[in-house]
Parts: sequence; structure tokens; C-alpha cells
Amino acid sequence: KLEKNLQDEKIIFKYMKLQEEYMRLSGYEIDEKIGKIIKKFNIEHLLDKNYNLLSGGQKKIVELALIMLKEPTILLLDEPTNHLDINPVEWLEDYLTNYNATVLLISHDRYFLDNVATKIVLIEKGSEEIFIGNYSNYIIENENRIMDECKQYKDQQKQIAKMKESIKKLREYGRLGDNEIFFKRANSIEKRLEKMEKFDKPVVKKSIPLNVNNDLKSSNEVIKIENLTIPNLYDNINILIRRREHVCLMGENGSGKTTLINYILNNNCMGPNVKYGYIEQVINFQDENKTVLEETRKYYNGDESHLRSALCKFLFYGENVFKKIKSLSGGEKVRLKLFCLMQSECNLLIFDEPTNHIDTYTREVLEEALKNYNGTLLFISHDRYFINKVAEKILYIKNKKIIESIGNFDDLKNNI
Repeated sequence: KLEKNLQDEKIIFKYMKLQEEYMRLSGYEIDEKIGKIIKKFNIEHLLDKNYNLLSGGQKKIVELALIMLKEPTILLLDEPTNHLDINPVEWLEDYLTNYNATVLLISHDRYFLDNVATKIVLIEKGSEEIFIGNYSNYIIENENRIMDECKQYKDQQKQIAKMKESIKKLREYGRLGDNEIFFKRANSIEKRLEKMEKFDKPVVKKSIPLNVNNDLKSSNEVIKIENLTIPNLYDNINILIRRREHVCLMGENGSGKTTLINYILNNNCMGPNVKYGYIEQVINFQDENKTVLEETRKYYNGDESHLRSALCKFLFYGENVFKKIKSLSGGEKVRLKLFCLMQSECNLLIFDEPTNHIDTYTREVLEEALKNYNGTLLFISHDRYFINKVAEKILYIKNKKIIESIGNFDDLKNNI
């Protein structure tokens, strides 16, 4: 509008000021920035759609793209990698690593934190601990901290035990000798004990046992698919999973991972003596008004005292066994489902996104359990840290084909 009236000196001056402001706000580069963001987040197909009709994952991607365009000086991100494929997550990692401003984020994606974070703040028991470095450094430093706290706790408990023993002996001497001095000394030690700042017992990560009865060995070829074609998903694919292999099925959203799992479950793809257990993305139980104890009684062959002892190994202690299933957290439901499956002596476990909706502590407990599982494991996951810990082989769906890669996620990156 101003460009049509540039004969007037005042209008020229106003036009120049607006042009300077436009340049300061990177106006001439905005189209290029928008283009790059759209391409990196692969959202060209969403541009003409109503935002309110998008899925939760699509909304997350659009919101992230909008934030990236604004380039704020403080960037607050709450679980930014949820619902994202690996390619946009890796681009986001690279973007944030080179982002010249403060970034405060909440994330359960430990691989992401390893690549992005320079400081970890652990909030525990109403206070915070600060660790300089990424997630892997935090793990080392936090383990050292817990070891130090365990030693301090044990030393203090020994000191408390000695003080209590001294109090007991002094009072006994006082009674036997009818001597008030011993009682005074006992009272003095007791006051010191009361004023002593007591260390809390450190929380040490527990493990859960996932062992298969050796009498239930499956055939060597646990899952076999030959020349499978499903229009728009797979083109003449072949899969062979052998006994005791730990295999991760990967691919972009919409590549057909869950469809492939459903095909395996419903089309006689398993070998002889294979007894499988399946845990879906959204874990459901037939009656969620039942308690943990009531649900597990259906599967456990033994009396209640032994059942409760077995549940302790799956981190259901004390009154927790009386919690209703509907009130359990995501991690608790995973542990409960695992317990029920292990009672039927499954030698094949199939998971669809097992780390979704569970906290980092439960993920680490699950990782340790699955690493030591001596049956066959097939799981879908986007959790690269989890895949690195658990997978021995990866089946990657790309362009309607299966790429087989021996090793974990980092090995896959070097193979494709």
C-alpha cells in the first residue's frame, strides 16, 4: 500500500522504517524457513486440513513446527518426541543442539536426552539434584550418589544401633547399681539420638524375573513368513525369527508394524511348541474393577502367601496388591500383564510399543528383565535407548520391504 505513494517524503521514511523492521524480523527469510520446517517435519499433507480434525500426533508435529518458526529465547518443551517418527526426532535433536537459547524440557526419551541435554535436574522426594552432562552421565553420577548414600545410611544405622545398645546397657547398670549417673548418661545419648538428622534409606532399582521353563522349548524357527504381500504395505517380504532372538520391528508411522504383528498372531506363522504372550499398546483387562490380587489368582498355581511373595518380585508390595486395576499406572499395568503371562510359561513375548506411557524407572526395570529373558522376544518400538538395550536384531520396514540388521539401533544406523 505504501509502495504506491512513495513520492511523499513522510511515506518514504515510514516505508523505510517498516522495511528495516521487516528485515529485523527475518521477513525476507520467512518463506524459506517455513519451507524447511514443513519439509523436515513432513507436514505438506497437513497444510490444507482443519487443525481440530488432526490426530494427537499430527497436532504435536504442527505445534512443534510453529514453535520452531518463532525462535523464542526460552523454549519450554513437554515430551516433544511423543508421537514423532525417528527422522523428525533426529532433526529436532540436531536443531536443539545448535539452538542458541535456553531450552527447558521434560522427556522420557533417554536417547534424545543424551543428544540434547547438557544438564539434568532430578526431582525426587520434594527436592532436586542437579547433574551436569547428558543422560548417560547422569546415570553414572546418580549411581555413584546412591552408592554413597547407601554407605552413609549403613554407617549411620550401625552408629544408631551402637547408641541404642549403649543406652540399654547404661540404664541396666543404673538399675543394678542404683546409680543416677548412668541414667543421666543414657538420657544424654538418647537426646543426641533424637536430634540426629536421620538419612532416608536410598531407593535401589529392583529387578523383575522373566524366566521360561526349560521344558517348554519352542522349535528353532519361532516365526516364519514367506513371500507376504499386502497392498500398500508390504511387497513380497520374508521374515525368520529364531528361538531366543530379541527382535525389534521398526518403521515410520503408517508403515504397517502393528498390521504385521496382527498378521503373525492370526495366520499360523509360529513354529511348533511356541506359546506366546501379547501386550498391546493400550493394555486392557477383562474386569478392571478387580484388584491386583484377584486378577493374579486366576493365573497363579499356589496359595495366597506364595502368590504375594511372587508379586513382590514384580514390585507389587504390601497394600498395593489390593489396588484396583483401573487405578494402576501404565507401568504397573505392564508389570501386572507380564506377571500373568509368565505364569502360563510363555516362550515368545510380543510387545507393541512397550515403553509408551511408563516412567523412566519402569522402563529401566523392564529393560533389565527383557535383556535377561531366555525366550524369544518380538517388539515394536520408537524408543531408541530401549532398542539399544534390548534388541539383538532389527527388522526395519522401508519402501514396503524388510531390511534386516543384526544388532541394535546404533548398528542399524550404520547399515541403512
